[in-house]
Amino acid sequence: MIGISKLYCGAVEAADVLRYGRRSAALPSHLLQFSSDKRPVVVWNVTRRCNLKCIHCYSSSQNILYSDELTTEQGRRFIDDLAAFGSPVLLLSGGEPLMRPDLPDLARHAVDRGMRVVISTNGTLITKKLARVFSAIGLSYIGVSLDGLRQVHDHFRGVRGAFDRTMRGIRNARDEGIKVGIRFTVSRKNWQEVPGIFDLIEREDIPRVCFYHLVYSGRGSALIEEDLTHGQTRQLVDLIMDRTRDLFDRGIEKEVLTVDNHADGPYVYLRLLREDPKRAAEVLELLRMNEGNSSGHGIGCVSWDGEVHPDQFWRIHSFGNVKERPFGEIWLDTSNGLLAKMKDKKPHVKGRCAACRWLEVCGGNFRARAEAVTGDAWAADPACYLTDEEIQA
Repeated sequence: MIGISKLYCGAVEAADVLRYGRRSAALPSHLLQFSSDKRPVVVWNVTRRCNLKCIHCYSSSQNILYSDELTTEQGRRFIDDLAAFGSPVLLLSGGEPLMRPDLPDLARHAVDRGMRVVISTNGTLITKKLARVFSAIGLSYIGVSLDGLRQVHDHFRGVRGAFDRTMRGIRNARDEGIKVGIRFTVSRKNWQEVPGIFDLIEREDIPRVCFYHLVYSGRGSALIEEDLTHGQTRQLVDLIMDRTRDLFDRGIEKEVLTVDNHADGPYVYLRLLREDPKRAAEVLELLRMNEGNSSGHGIGCVSWDGEVHPDQFWRIHSFGNVKERPFGEIWLDTSNGLLAKMKDKKPHVKGRCAACRWLEVCGGNFRARAEAVTGDAWAADPACYLTDEEIQA
């Protein structure tokens, strides 16, 4: 996760992080990525069921009942374990998490245990009544998936009218005082929509937007040929920086991030090195604190059936099941060879990643993407768009 507004526009400085001691328990949410202990943010896919038919769904969800999901009581025990383990954030996702009737109870249980709770949703089911419930619970954030404006979004979601229902859900959450943001997954089919998304967050007073690089997982595996070229990715990141700077210059300080391609960090730094060398030095310090990709270390995933994965996109590997062992015990069990390597990926990556001068701030980028394309979890991430000259020491 690369904070364009934090880094490029100077919304965060290293001193902002250091004053909290870089401990997960003390850091506010917007600084958690810079923690030193890297207690994992955990994505719990509470259900696989979904009311939409998204063409890039990483969980290949359908609108059917799945029989292997954690029960309410199992979910409560899992949350208790996460809280005791010290995980700072629980992200409730799906499928569509709002299709699970006990979701408010589970969210309340986690908040009562001292956790920061986030929901990732398609937004179509956020009624005014449910928004009031979530506001009373004290949710930290709701991230709503949006793939473009009306026509493009409805195409991606496979349901006509999805855009209008999603926007209604966003407004319901916003009007109840809940911090809400947009999650936009980029491909060749929708990257031209990015300027419209910036217009939308300004017009609708939406404080946050995350642009996700495509990961080849679930139904998204069929979209490898629809991923941006390296040249298009560079154009995209430049556009995101330009539009974020424009907002800041006009006094509209939105939180803008890119996600799932840690080459974005060095790319932002190299641009700042040309434009503002003093700020570039500050950004490099923050990137070193961030440490790049944190799958299997600072972020983990528990599926609807209790299986523990390195992240929500890399489900072909499981480290155990929370129905059988506590999450914390599973997460620290380095007798699992892959999990042990995930704690520090740098010695294990191959190819241009192994020789890259940005390895300490990128962390080897996305292993799920490398394995999906090459069959080797430690091969270079094919989505890295930095040139050979840019990565040379």
